[in-house]
Amino acid sequence: MVLFFISIGLNDEKDMSIKAIGIARSCDKLFAELYTSKLNTNELKLEEFIGKDIIVLSRQDLEENFQKILDEAKDKKVGLLVGGDAFISTTHSSLMLEAKKQNIEVKVIHGSSIISAVCESGLHIQKFGQTITIPFLERTKGRLPLSIYKTILENKKRGLHTLCLLDIISEENRFMSVNEALNILLNLENKIKKKVISRSTELVVFSRLGDDSQSIVYGNIEELINLSFGEPPHTIVLVGNLHFSERECLKYFRVKID
Repeated sequence: MVLFFISIGLNDEKDMSIKAIGIARSCDKLFAELYTSKLNTNELKLEEFIGKDIIVLSRQDLEENFQKILDEAKDKKVGLLVGGDAFISTTHSSLMLEAKKQNIEVKVIHGSSIISAVCESGLHIQKFGQTITIPFLERTKGRLPLSIYKTILENKKRGLHTLCLLDIISEENRFMSVNEALNILLNLENKIKKKVISRSTELVVFSRLGDDSQSIVYGNIEELINLSFGEPPHTIVLVGNLHFSERECLKYFRVKID
């Protein structure tokens, strides 16, 4: 019948749009994918807020056993709740493609996303290059992720900002810290030595955007690498060539060193 991709938004269930809530309540069956982003919500809060039972999917459910979801959508209105905006993760794009191949109608309800939320710092969205994810080294068997250095290099050549998403291992409730991410970047520089990253590299650290406790801090790696930014999630932007209006805004987020 139809598969709805329903975006939850940045922080918790209250970030859902009125349209998203209405569609979720109209579905015959609701699933939720909560492992690709860190949300300040859970299955019980979502069920209470929406007023319907929800089946929480594991990574395996969505990436390997997705046919069960599609079979349900062949004769029912099925909703998949997703943190942030529904198509930030390529996993969801893959599921959409499989649904279309099986002639299942797909409808998308978009929501707030880290991609646009970082512009609260004053950075211009059109000045962002390719996004990277900094992985835990155990995912790369201890090897430094050379491909992300190449992306940062290409963005820097063009004067563009690099949005760095930090890895999540949801099964273990582990979230990469800013300190871990910056050390990986510095170790990459030590290995490749193309003078892309240094302790004077300017960046913006975003913590828990959308929550009352959110913070935005601007500085360089030397100033920020040993600071604590509290509970996750965290996101980093390595800044490119700054427009004068971007630099003026960033002054209000400058790190305060005692």
